[in-house]
Amino acid sequence: MLGYCAGVRRAIDIALREAAAHQKVYTAGPLIHNPVVLETLKMRGVEVLEEDADTQSAAVQDAVVVIRAHGVTPQAEARLKERGFRITDASCPKVKKSQTLAKELSQAGVRVFLAGEKRHAEIIGIQGYAPDSIVVENVRDALETALLLLAEDPATKIAVIAQTTLAEEDYAAISDALQTVFPRITIYNTICSATRTRQNALRSLCEKADAIIIAGGRNSANTRRLAAVAEAACSAGGGAGAAPGKPVALVENAREIPEAFLRGTYATIGISAGASTPDEIVDEIERLLLWRRR
Repeated sequence: MLGYCAGVRRAIDIALREAAAHQKVYTAGPLIHNPVVLETLKMRGVEVLEEDADTQSAAVQDAVVVIRAHGVTPQAEARLKERGFRITDASCPKVKKSQTLAKELSQAGVRVFLAGEKRHAEIIGIQGYAPDSIVVENVRDALETALLLLAEDPATKIAVIAQTTLAEEDYAAISDALQTVFPRITIYNTICSATRTRQNALRSLCEKADAIIIAGGRNSANTRRLAAVAEAACSAGGGAGAAPGKPVALVENAREIPEAFLRGTYATIGISAGASTPDEIVDEIERLLLWRRR
């Protein structure tokens, strides 16, 4: 499974549509986490607007801000409106669903755990809808914070929501840890089905290939997680059929492919790509591999 996921493709289409209709278009932070795509958008007139940027009022009059695929906090969106921007929401619908769920749970008095990366834009955005939520990145985080919360309020109601790009096994481990402390916790599986499918397909690919290339931006959480999945599956004990020592390379473009992959060292090379990796990057990698291996 390669190429844009539906949420990323939707966000890019929205940004390009706005660029064609308006003189000035910004995105609230990077629209997606891929440097090639961001450069392409910039050439089409879509610039990244950091939240603390100082934009002149004259430039704001006909300016549109596109909310990135990862979403933003409601507070950040309100500040943009106060500055005079017109808002177009390109948040991934699955992220939007998590935001709504977190808000509803928090308003109902449920303490929400968010399983994911503390500094990831999606998690920060969801936290804005449930300000009292607790972010946990791993099992240790989950146990420590859950035990502290238990000591403070043993009767509190608990729920857990996953970052949409989290690996299934990581979410299961975090959820299990929380459940040992709060047996009546409600677990919501908010992992994107495309993420799940992509990771499962990669595990299968690791069984068949002698080496793996992961194409995508290094600042993309789902791309980094694909690399971690591949490294686990290609290492000793990494899964059924996985042989030890299979190399995994994360590259942003064809120029970064390691020389060993190009000189025919490996009979079969598998390629996977993050959800924000454009088709042309994957095609470029494939063409170079085929050309050098003739």
